[in-house]
Amino acid sequence: MEVNDCFQLGKVTKPFGYKGEVVFYLDVDEPMDYAELDSVFVEQNGKLLPYFIESINIKGNKAVVRFEDLTAEESTKLIGKNLYLPLSVLPKLTGKKFYFHEIINFAVVDSKKGNIGNIVSVIDYPAQPLFQIMNGETEILIPIMDQIIDTVDRENKTIFITAPEGLIDIYLQ
Repeated sequence: MEVNDCFQLGKVTKPFGYKGEVVFYLDVDEPMDYAELDSVFVEQNGKLLPYFIESINIKGNKAVVRFEDLTAEESTKLIGKNLYLPLSVLPKLTGKKFYFHEIINFAVVDSKKGNIGNIVSVIDYPAQPLFQIMNGETEILIPIMDQIIDTVDRENKTIFITAPEGLIDIYLQ
């Protein structure tokens, strides 16, 4: 399994108790969707290694986890490591909801300006994620907000938006 075939679920943050359990920070919208996990991939030395879960107890965005066949000493070596799951386990989203990784290379069509370019990445700032769109050599940054996104056409790889008045003009003068 390669990192490109996965999404980051979270991170192992600290040990819990003395029996080898660890705490996961789950960097997902709905942590309880992962309450039945039987395994995760842990990144070690640039590789993803599978670890099987004996028990998991989720509270908020944290989970106390005990791995199968892992001593307390072995489990503490996982502290600070990133956790991954295959993209195939992500629930399918519909409507205007999307995963950031799935919209790369989507065209962006504004209701007034027409096609303004393709999404090359999503800049995930804590306060506000942004579409990073390239129009030729020009970068356009558009905030990702429900009020701006009109529709997401997955079949044609296009996102239709209504950008705030004057925002696109800042970039395309």
